[in-house]
Amino acid sequence: MAVFKGITPEQIESLSSGLHAGVDEVGRGPLVGNVVTAAVILDPNNPITGLNDSKKLTEKKRELLFAEIHEKALCINVGHATPDEIDELNILHATMLAMQRAVAGLDIKPLSVLVDGNRTPAFYHGEETEDSIEAHAVVKGDGLISAISAASIIAKVIRDREMDLLDMEYPQYGFAKHKGYPTKAHFEALELHGVLPEHRKSFRPVKERLAKR
Repeated sequence: MAVFKGITPEQIESLSSGLHAGVDEVGRGPLVGNVVTAAVILDPNNPITGLNDSKKLTEKKRELLFAEIHEKALCINVGHATPDEIDELNILHATMLAMQRAVAGLDIKPLSVLVDGNRTPAFYHGEETEDSIEAHAVVKGDGLISAISAASIIAKVIRDREMDLLDMEYPQYGFAKHKGYPTKAHFEALELHGVLPEHRKSFRPVKERLAKR
């Protein structure tokens, strides 16, 4: 595994061509819900303009790009790790598991996997467990490599939609606004209404609220 820091334009061009899968996650910091990952293989012959780190895009722009990525990408797959898995494995290992699930379910086996950040798990395709896929970590890759940017957008939109659904089920928690992150409003809702089954019991604010009970 290579870890790319201070990546050069030549390296960006090399990693952006061919059937490389970009992988990114959303939801490591929230107190509730799944961590969501996406793996995307873009079509080099059908480029998408405006791709960037999902956090740097407006919600409207993310939604537009989400639709365009689904229209133009060669394949997309989304992986999840549940709150129970996060509590059992810890958030880092659960995120790695969700990334593995995203890549394993791609319709096309990628030449390599490019992950935003500074570490990657071992990746396999489908039911294969013998030959791993070459993987590289790209620091700040969600703003540099188109396929990682696309994965960032897919994962962000999917998780936000999951939080919107949870908000409909538990409107008193305000999930549509804070998306489950540890905000003042979320702390107040935890204190007032208690811990939900969807909360991550191993995260300190949730664990402390359970201890009070």
